[in-house]
Amino acid sequence: MAVLGTGSDVGKSIVTTALCRLFANRGMRTAPFKAQNMSNNSGVTPEGLEMGRAQIVQAEASRVPPHVNMNPILLKPTSDIGAQVVLLGKVLENSTAADYHTRKEHLFFTACSALDRLRDRYDLIFMEGAGSCAEVNLMPGDIVNLRMADYAEAPVILVADIHRGGVFAQLVGTLACLPPEQQDHIAGFIINRFRGDIALFKDGVEWIENKTGKPVFGVLPWYSDFQIEAEDSVVIETPDRDRPSDDGRPAIAVIRIPHISNFTDIDPLAALKDLAVCFLEKPRDLGAFRAVILPGSKNTRWDLDWLKETGWADRLKSFVKAGGHVLGICGGYQLMGRTIHDPEGLEGIPGASEGLGLLPVETVLKAPKTTTLTRFTWHKCRGAGYEIHMGQTRRLAGDPLFRISERNSAACRDDDGCVADDSRIIGTYIHGLFDAPGITRRWLKSIGLPDVKVSRTEGLAARDKAYDQLAAHFEAHVDVERLSSHIQGLSTYKDPS
Repeated sequence: MAVLGTGSDVGKSIVTTALCRLFANRGMRTAPFKAQNMSNNSGVTPEGLEMGRAQIVQAEASRVPPHVNMNPILLKPTSDIGAQVVLLGKVLENSTAADYHTRKEHLFFTACSALDRLRDRYDLIFMEGAGSCAEVNLMPGDIVNLRMADYAEAPVILVADIHRGGVFAQLVGTLACLPPEQQDHIAGFIINRFRGDIALFKDGVEWIENKTGKPVFGVLPWYSDFQIEAEDSVVIETPDRDRPSDDGRPAIAVIRIPHISNFTDIDPLAALKDLAVCFLEKPRDLGAFRAVILPGSKNTRWDLDWLKETGWADRLKSFVKAGGHVLGICGGYQLMGRTIHDPEGLEGIPGASEGLGLLPVETVLKAPKTTTLTRFTWHKCRGAGYEIHMGQTRRLAGDPLFRISERNSAACRDDDGCVADDSRIIGTYIHGLFDAPGITRRWLKSIGLPDVKVSRTEGLAARDKAYDQLAAHFEAHVDVERLSSHIQGLSTYKDPS
């Protein structure tokens, strides 16, 4: 089944994740698939290959190992018109949008082959689309939405977001933009992010069904009692998260740099009830925050120039001078150093940039890209995360932050990161470090917040509980049996429960 949307960030990833867990719980071998993903949120497979985080989440929900066949093409934007192309887990090239368009026919067949390999191994594939499936100017080159659904002969669920308004126009307008044969692919609708009394929307559901002749399988209410990783950075652009809490909770600031990547590193902190996490874009005084985090970046030197031009660099230096704590993760770690060298022009024009000077390190951007699943310790606290970076960073002074014990299942003895200024200023290449409660507690203690309560459940175990909660939420509000009647191979399937 294909899960397509009326636009970006309407809930396609969430619905796909729910379906993967729901049918995995029913004893089916499920797997996700997204032919082409455009996101700077990526992760690492057990083979040490790179793919989109959303499909890693969906693989976890399916209780299967993530594999690059689930996301054969990953585009990581580096500018408004360019992206790094990751093909079957490995960097292929940096490409402009125009150049990439000329390769799409070949890439479509690569994606089809990946889907075929998945279909040989699994009972059910839940295919996620990208953006709106009715972008008429892009449809001739479509390799991820209706053309891929047509190749798979998959019925389509169309997901709309009622919270952003105009849900009737979203659904009816999307259908109106499609030719009749593609309209016929749409099996029905799911309406996402409803707030209030669903009973009051009964007339709305009836209007949609009468107008389109297609069923509304369900209306999903807004949820806040569990958390699922988001795919799009749209979720960190909301204005209610850019200022300290008024309820007295200590606050952490995350600088929302233009090419932010792997912002889900912050999710475990954002889930803590005793802590406020604020994403900041416009420069301001940082005195109200207990610590500042510089997240990953897909274009480090560009974001470094942005920090300087906007005044953020001076704000950060003043914060440090006043005794503040700063943590840099991956690209953020590189930004904090003395110099970033890009001799081969991997991120743009070859050259070097003077860093923020907060850590005594220097970085050289060079291929090949490091992609590892990494185990580490911080003193006696153990953690597991992943590394995705082109840079190689050398410490000129200071101490290492973490001891590395394993990369991609191979034992090793290595160091990562840097600690300076009485442990107030630290940087690391490891994403996902806060998935380990022990690491989170130690960091909170280091910034003067030892009393913030942290769950004992960590990593996949914590996410696994959330996937079950999502599946239960989905099943409570969606007519799953009606939806199942449209899925290939399920017409005779009986729920074993």
